[in-house]
Amino acid sequence: MPKVVSRAAISSSTDAKPTPSSAAALRTYYCICGEYLLVIDRNLSSLPRRKTDGAIIIRSQDTSTTKARIFKLNAISSRPVLIERDSGHERQWRFHCPRCTLPVGYQTIAPPAKGPFLYINRGSLTQHQGEVPAEAFAGEND
Repeated sequence: MPKVVSRAAISSSTDAKPTPSSAAALRTYYCICGEYLLVIDRNLSSLPRRKTDGAIIIRSQDTSTTKARIFKLNAISSRPVLIERDSGHERQWRFHCPRCTLPVGYQTIAPPAKGPFLYINRGSLTQHQGEVPAEAFAGEND
């Protein structure tokens, strides 16, 4: 006789309208080492890029015209790093993979506060565990 795991009933209707939460598809991204790092409501390739370093821009805070992305980053923050840019200096609080310490992104406001944007380094994340993204070595031979 089979074991009864649950007596819960699942109900669904083909006539029901989809809710915003059911229509949203979450995407998972991994570090090159295979560690889960990011869950987000949109494909990273569809997000804008920063002109200074090509990093992917994820909006973290709502504004009057645009809403913030829904995401969860599983990374460790570190001390700030001062970067010299053409327009001056920029302070970055970097995020690292908890397993292999690969830098995966940064923000310009000190954690745990949420800055207006989170920047994901080009080529640091992949949608498939254990697969190196194509742009991970972009610019290597330049």
